[in-house]
Amino acid sequence: MGTTEKYINPFTDFGFKKLFGTELNKDLLIDFLNQVLPEKHQIQDLTYARTEHLGNSEADRKAVFDLYCIGVNGDRFIVEMQKAKQNYFKDRSVYYASFPIQDQAKKGDWNYQLSAVYMVGILDFVFSEDETEQLVRHEVQLKDQINRIFYDKLTFIYLEMPNFNKSVSELETNFDRWMYVLQQLPGLENRPAVLKDRIFQKVFETAEIAKFSPADKVKYEESLKYYRDLKNVVDTSYEEGKAEGITEGEIKGKIEGKIEGKIEIARQMKLDGESIDKIIRYTGLSAQDIENI
Repeated sequence: MGTTEKYINPFTDFGFKKLFGTELNKDLLIDFLNQVLPEKHQIQDLTYARTEHLGNSEADRKAVFDLYCIGVNGDRFIVEMQKAKQNYFKDRSVYYASFPIQDQAKKGDWNYQLSAVYMVGILDFVFSEDETEQLVRHEVQLKDQINRIFYDKLTFIYLEMPNFNKSVSELETNFDRWMYVLQQLPGLENRPAVLKDRIFQKVFETAEIAKFSPADKVKYEESLKYYRDLKNVVDTSYEEGKAEGITEGEIKGKIEGKIEGKIEIARQMKLDGESIDKIIRYTGLSAQDIENI
């Protein structure tokens, strides 16, 4: 069944890559990041780097980023869209950030000077410890025991999207406008007057589903189905967990168990030579996720 929405959902894998992951739309990514990053690290230009990073040996676990970019001054930027709560997500963020640090190592004599590394997480959930607050943007750096910045070249920025609750009439800054677009894009029918700037007009033009090729429409539908299935798994598990009176950690474990179960079924079906279409029907995973297994 096709979607009836006019614009793509940016929280789908396809939608996120469509908006931010191509050379054609690099200006969208630069403008978005410049609203999120500190003023001292504004981006003039960037290049897309490979998103898959391997450890030092075949036994090491690999990391696959949603987006990985390098600024003209050498600064590194990982941009991740996280659709659901995940155990040890902060640990994963630190692990991911270690790869662009190691990438800067130089052979021979080297003084260990590093360029800045930013891990930007766009979260479709709120951290448990922040559930009583309404902060949207969290910036995290290493500090010492008297709260002084110890090292300013490694920064984690998390955008907790459910905490953004401004209406279109309350949008004041381009940061507000980007948060509104990411959050409300699938439900918009018309382009609000406050989003008439060139950069947002390009967002709407890029995101309009009717302009997609037939192949891209199919890919988007697969990605949207996976997103909705995942949200359903998460929402159902939380409701069941609350009804059963179990802890959030146990709820997260149930969610990850269900997702891991789908991944294991897909892995076995691939080993048995089943088609991608059939695996999608049986698991609800997207074609891209299946290819990555």
